[in-house]
Amino acid sequence: MFEPAAALSSSRLDRGEFKSAILAKLIYQVGKDPKTATRHDWFVALALAVRDRLVDGWMATTRRTYEADKKRVYYLSLEFLIGRLLADSLRNLGLHEVATAALSELGVDAEQVFKVEPDAALGNGGLGRLAACLLDSMATLGIAAYGYGIRYEHGLFKQGFDDGWQVERPEDWLAFGNPWEFERAEAIYPVRFYGHVREERDASGRRVHRWEGGQRVLAVAYDTPVVGWGGTHINTLRLWSAQSGNLIDLEAFNRGDYMRAVQDQVLSQSISRVLYPNDATEAGQELRLKQEYFFTSASLQDILRRHLSYHPSLASLPDKVAIQLNDTHPAIAVPELMRLLIDEHGLGWDEAWAITRGTIHYTNHTLMPEALERWPVPLVERLLPRHLQLVYEINAHVLSELRARPDNPDPHLAEVSIIDEGYGRSVRMGHLAFLGARRVNGVSALHGELMKETVFRPLHRYFPDRITAITNGVTPRRWLLDCNPELARLISEALGETRWLTALERLEGLVPLAADAAFRERFAAIKRANKARIAAFVARRHDLVLPPEALLDLQIKRIHEYKRQLLNILEAVAAYAEMLDRPDMDYRPRVKIFAGKAAPSYLRAKLIIKLVNDVAAVINQAPVVKGRLKILFLPNYNVSLAEILIPGADLSEQISTAGMEASGTGNMKLALNGALTIGTLDGANIEMRERVGPENIFIFGLTAAQVAARRQNGPAPAEAIAASPRLQRALALIESGHFSPDDPGRFRPLLDDLARFDHFMVTADFDAYASAQRRVAEAYGEPALWWRKAVLNTARMGWFSSDRTVRDYAREIWQVPLGG
Repeated sequence: MFEPAAALSSSRLDRGEFKSAILAKLIYQVGKDPKTATRHDWFVALALAVRDRLVDGWMATTRRTYEADKKRVYYLSLEFLIGRLLADSLRNLGLHEVATAALSELGVDAEQVFKVEPDAALGNGGLGRLAACLLDSMATLGIAAYGYGIRYEHGLFKQGFDDGWQVERPEDWLAFGNPWEFERAEAIYPVRFYGHVREERDASGRRVHRWEGGQRVLAVAYDTPVVGWGGTHINTLRLWSAQSGNLIDLEAFNRGDYMRAVQDQVLSQSISRVLYPNDATEAGQELRLKQEYFFTSASLQDILRRHLSYHPSLASLPDKVAIQLNDTHPAIAVPELMRLLIDEHGLGWDEAWAITRGTIHYTNHTLMPEALERWPVPLVERLLPRHLQLVYEINAHVLSELRARPDNPDPHLAEVSIIDEGYGRSVRMGHLAFLGARRVNGVSALHGELMKETVFRPLHRYFPDRITAITNGVTPRRWLLDCNPELARLISEALGETRWLTALERLEGLVPLAADAAFRERFAAIKRANKARIAAFVARRHDLVLPPEALLDLQIKRIHEYKRQLLNILEAVAAYAEMLDRPDMDYRPRVKIFAGKAAPSYLRAKLIIKLVNDVAAVINQAPVVKGRLKILFLPNYNVSLAEILIPGADLSEQISTAGMEASGTGNMKLALNGALTIGTLDGANIEMRERVGPENIFIFGLTAAQVAARRQNGPAPAEAIAASPRLQRALALIESGHFSPDDPGRFRPLLDDLARFDHFMVTADFDAYASAQRRVAEAYGEPALWWRKAVLNTARMGWFSSDRTVRDYAREIWQVPLGG
C-alpha cells in the first residue's frame, strides 16, 4: 500500500532477487555463514544490500544537478538527529515489504533486525530533529542539497540514572561501524588553529594577509545518502572527521616518550570526539569553538571547490549557492567565507562582502540572549587570529555605513556592534550571523515577531527587511508512516489514497470523519494498541506496570527550566497531596512520562531530573494512590524512543514560559499522531491552535506580553504562592523531605528560586495549568468528545509538514526551484 509510485526501477526486485542480494552481502562482505549469523550481521548485510540500490539513484541525482546547473542548498548544522536509517530508507525506496518477506524466507525476523541499528548520535534536541526533517523534505522535493556537520564518535552522552541522578556515559554508536557511510579519502581539507597573521604586499602593491603556523588539522569527509520519498532524488549528508596531519612523532616514540608521540593525533581527533563538550571551563569553551570552526571551514572549502569545478569564477556564488546556518554554531562562516574569498582566492574586500551577504542565510532558534553564543575576544584572537581581524573589519564597515545614515540618532551604535564592549569583551555570534546574512528567519510566526522586539531589536531597526519567519514542520514519512503504520493505513483507507504522504494538507479529508463513531473507534483502537506497546516496553525495561485505561501524558524534550518540567511535576505532587488528604477523591488514572537529557553542566536541570525521579519513587509505591497516578522518567531519550512514545500519547505537554520557545517540533509530531496538546501561547502552539481550533487544544497561562510585563514589574512569586493553597501544599511536601527523607534539603535551591525570583513563571502559571489539567481529565472522561478532538488534531496538522517548511525556504530565502 505504501510503496511510492516513483520508486527506483532498480528497487523493483522480487523477494528472490533481494534475498540473494542480502545473502551475498552476508557471506562476501560481512564474512558470515547464514547458520551462525547474528542479528547484527543480518542488519549489516541488509543495510549494504539497500545501500547498493541507492547508489545508482544517488549518482543520477548528482549528474542531473550538474547538467541542469541547479542552484544548491548547503545546510550547516552542528546537529542531525537522523535516527535509524534502515527502515526509513526501505520505505522511501518502496522496498520495505520486499525486504521483510526476503528476510522471513531466510528465517530472520525483520523487526528484530531493524532494532539492532543504533541511533546515529549526531544531536541532542529539536535543532537536530528539525535538521533531519528538512533533509528528508529537501530530498523528497527534489532540491539539490547537502547537509554538513560533524561525524561525532561518541555523540552527546548516553544518559543513565544513579539513584535518580543523571549520569553521563559515552555514546558508542560507531562501535561496530556504520554501513551507510562512504569515506571520501579524496575530500580532505586543512583547517588551521592558532598561529599568527603576517601582512605583506603582493606584486601589484595590494595588501595581503598570510595566516601561518599553529595547529593544522585535516577534515576528512564521510558521506551518507539521504533518500527522498520515491527514491528518485537522493541528496548527501557530509560529516567531517578530524584527523592529524602527522600520524606519529616517530622520534619521540623511539626515545620512549609514547604520550608525546601521539599527542598531536589525540588533540586533533578530540575535535570530532564528542558533541557539545562541557563549556563550563576555558578548555571546554576552546574545544567547542574549535568544533564550530572546524566543520564550518571544511564545509565552505568544499562548497567553493565544488562551485569552481563547474563555474569560472566565484562572482556567481550567490546565484548558484544558498548557505543556511542552523543557529549560531556555524556563524563563524561569515568571516571564514570572507577569509577564503580574500586570502585564498584574491577577491577585493567589497566584492567578498557582497558575495558573503548574498550567499549566507541564518536561522535563529532562541529568544534567550544568553543562548546566543558569545566568544571572549582573547579566545578568538588566540584560536582564530585572522578571523578576529575580519570581524573587526566587518564591524567597522557596518557601523560606518550606519553612522552615515541620516536616520541614525546614535553615533556609538553599541547595541548594533558585533563586539560587546562590556566586561571581558566578546564577539556576539548572533549579531555576526545577522549582519553577514541576506535573510534571517525565526521558526514560528510568534518567534519571528519577537526576534524583532527582543534579541535583534537594535539590528531590526536598521535592517527592517531582513527578518522573516518560516514555521517549522515535521516529515510525515518518519513521524507517521514509519512510527505509526496502523494509523497511516487507516488514513489511507479513509482517504482512498496515499498522496497525503507528500501532500499532508490532504489530511483535511478526515475532518468529516471526526463525527463518525465507527471511525473514531478504529482511531481509538490504534491508540490503545500503541499504548499497550509502550506499557510492554516499560514493563520489560523498568519493571513498572502501567494501567491500560490511564491517560498517557508525555513531556519529552530537552530538560531546561524554560520548558518547565518543574511545573509539570509540581502539579503531579499537588494531585498526590490531594490523594493524601482525601484518599477517596475521584481522580482519573494518569501516567506521566518524562524523557530528555540535561546538559552536563546544567545543575538546575539535573536537580529537576532528580526531583522527578524521587517523586516517582514515592508516588508509584504509595498505597493511597491506588494506581491512579504513575510517574516515570525514561532514560536516554532519542529518536527511536520517540518513535515508540509518540504514537501512544494521549496528552502532549508543551508548557514552556510564553515567549521563550522558538517553535517546537515535538508538539507537531504528537498532534499529528492524535495527541491533544496542553500548552501556553508560545512558539508554534499559537499556529497549532489556529489550525486545530481553540476547542481542540488546552491553552493556559500568561502570554508573552504578560510575561514581559510581569518581569519588568517584578514577578512577585510570593503573592502567587500565597494565592494558591494547592501550590503551597505541594511545595511544603517537597520542603519537608517527603520525597527525599535521606536529604530533606536536597531541593532547597529549586524552592528558593521559585520563592524569590521565579524567572520562568512557574508559580504565576501554576493554578492556570492545574485548571487546564482538570479540563483535560474531564474531556478524557467523555470518550466521544475526546476522540473527536484527537481525530481533528490529526486531520488539521497538514500545514505542519516539513515539506511545506522547505517550500517556504525555497521560495522566500533560498530562491531555488523544486523538482528533479
